[in-house]
Amino acid sequence: MLDSQCLCINLRRAARGVSRHYDGALDGFGINVAQYSLLCNLQRLDQPSISTLAEAMGLDRSTLGRNLRVLEGEGLVTLVEGEDMRNRIVLLTEAGAQRLKAALPAWEVAQQRLVDRLGAEKREILLKLLDELA
Repeated sequence: MLDSQCLCINLRRAARGVSRHYDGALDGFGINVAQYSLLCNLQRLDQPSISTLAEAMGLDRSTLGRNLRVLEGEGLVTLVEGEDMRNRIVLLTEAGAQRLKAALPAWEVAQQRLVDRLGAEKREILLKLLDELA
């Protein structure tokens, strides 16, 4: 691995490593880390519009749309018309809620492994730094 002082390169490298870690934990559940995150946000936001969900996740609508189509094809989410024709609402289906519930213990184990690796103090510092950068 090449050494670099570039924040972007190092953050992207770390993000890929963390994603691999969580994707490994989600093996066997039929979803990846991006899809798990999307399902969690759907559950938390309770019937958001596509725009609201995209904003909450820090994604552009086209990226979110591609991810939603995959999850819709799997029957994990459904899209319905909102109050006006320009606004679609995203719903977590029962199958999506069940998939999320089934994957949660594996996610929590993966989370705890990273916390154990960093330690509580570094975890808090990292969360604050990431929040500042976001």
